[in-house]
Amino acid sequence: MKLLLSVIGLILIIEGLPYFTFPDRIKIYLAKVITMPSSTLRIIGLASIMIGVVLVYIGRA
Repeated sequence: MKLLLSVIGLILIIEGLPYFTFPDRIKIYLAKVITMPSSTLRIIGLASIMIGVVLVYIGRA
């Protein structure tokens, strides 16, 4: 349980950094994301999941 809470905390820190440090750039980026087709976003999401699974596998090996 401690590990899970640590991982969630680390994810929130990493996710929050860009919003805190570059809020204006994030707004521009999000405006571009809105115009992307759903298929492109799905591909990006799937690639992120696959990279994450590989990293977790390597880290746990």
